[in-house]
Amino acid sequence: MHVFIGIDVSKDKLDLCWLRDPTTNKKKSKVFKNRPAELANVCGWLLKNTGAEPQDILITVEPTGIYHEALIYHLHEQGFNIFLPNPAWVKSYLKSEGIVHKTDKSDATTLARYGLQKSNRQLWSPEAPEVRELKALMRRLDALEKDRQRELNRLEASTFNSISERVLQSLQEMIRNLDAEIKALQDDIDDHIDRHPGLKKNRELLSSIVGIGPVMSRELTYLLAAKDFISAKQTANYIGVIPVLQQSGKWVGHTRLSKEGPGRLRAKLYMAAVVAKQHNPLIQDQYERLLAAGKNRMQALGAAMRKLVHICFGVVKNQQEFQPQLP
Repeated sequence: MHVFIGIDVSKDKLDLCWLRDPTTNKKKSKVFKNRPAELANVCGWLLKNTGAEPQDILITVEPTGIYHEALIYHLHEQGFNIFLPNPAWVKSYLKSEGIVHKTDKSDATTLARYGLQKSNRQLWSPEAPEVRELKALMRRLDALEKDRQRELNRLEASTFNSISERVLQSLQEMIRNLDAEIKALQDDIDDHIDRHPGLKKNRELLSSIVGIGPVMSRELTYLLAAKDFISAKQTANYIGVIPVLQQSGKWVGHTRLSKEGPGRLRAKLYMAAVVAKQHNPLIQDQYERLLAAGKNRMQALGAAMRKLVHICFGVVKNQQEFQPQLP
């Protein structure tokens, strides 16, 4: 690859930067609307201006919610090399380069340069069709669960405020409808997993872990299929259950969870850890040892969450059921 492109993605537009000459900082920029109909024009501009073949072009795109997905799937289908860096890495790169002024145009340039300088980059490739379908189903389930929680909060507030009976009736009906749709979608997700041997096998392996019930096995089957984690530590880091020490000068605080990544998944993992510390001998042993060593209950539960993630990653990676081995 000898052509380096950066694309900054927003909801409405795509800012492209081609590093024509990295040594002299010579570059060429272009802006397109972020619309499916424009994607063919993006490819055409890249090929026409660079004069290179798709396999010789590296395009660095920083993930932006869902707004980058149509772009990268289209570019990959056309044969371009796609690099999706971790946003935290790009942020660190900005600091190391002393870049303080941020615009969409400058972000595109930064991404192109980062793609050029990152030697151990891992190219992106699309998920299998069944994983992509599972991703869409899980996103919809997530949205419905958030809607349900909002309605529950409104119902609680309305009950305290002695609001009208009609409003209470409306809220209760909405919650019933959401419950029914959530249950139907969960059933559809379970059926989808059962129809694909790889996903089904992984869920069975996860279900062999004491503390991992139907909810967490569904969530982790999706997560471990959709994300290309290379280690248990990386998985725990993504979920936000690695310990972070708070310290300033001579003052040393306490450790807490990093709480990066999806909070909804972390909340469900917390409930799984509560069950595991009571019934999973491996988690129970660790939990009691930490309490005996002076850790508080929340710190011990955080460690239990992290331990569960490590176990889940291990059974899927090794394709072996959970077999607790106490130290």
